[in-house]
Amino acid sequence: MPQTKPIVSVENVVASASVDQKIDLNDITEKFPDTEYHPEQFPGLVFRLKSPRTATLIFRTGKMVCTGAKSEEMAIKAVNTVVQKLRKGKIKIKKDAVITVQNIVAAINLGGKIHLEKAARTLPRSMYEPEQFPGLIHRMLDPKTVILLFASGKLVCTGAKKESDVYRSVHNLHALLEEKNLMIYDQ
Repeated sequence: MPQTKPIVSVENVVASASVDQKIDLNDITEKFPDTEYHPEQFPGLVFRLKSPRTATLIFRTGKMVCTGAKSEEMAIKAVNTVVQKLRKGKIKIKKDAVITVQNIVAAINLGGKIHLEKAARTLPRSMYEPEQFPGLIHRMLDPKTVILLFASGKLVCTGAKKESDVYRSVHNLHALLEEKNLMIYDQ
């Protein structure tokens, strides 16, 4: 049984969405002057929300990418809010957005230090080159995530499609680190 309970904090949820129609981005810029649209630099328009605090990229194809949400629910709410605001601003959007979570990034603190040298030799599918990057990169197969491990006992988990996958990844890795005596706790 692990000696500590990991503290998990979801930092960013990236979701893609589509309203399945072409959108006139210049029209949005005129009706929503706060948006950012520089087609000569980037083909997407940036629609920022204060609540939930997110940025949604909107493309003329009707595809969208929402970033900055702190949960799956928040990402879905943000996209739906953007679509609602567009409709209120007389931008014709026929269908509701179909939303898919693409990536969840979480920061984790295990509450103890990690013996990275030993972990690099013990954990399968791991890469550790301290001269290039201070963290060990561990690729987990189930759930399919990538976890960066640092000597401080802090982790970054990326690649999860569901929040439950973040927790499962962290739990599995923490149990493995404990089992292989790779955790160091200050007594």
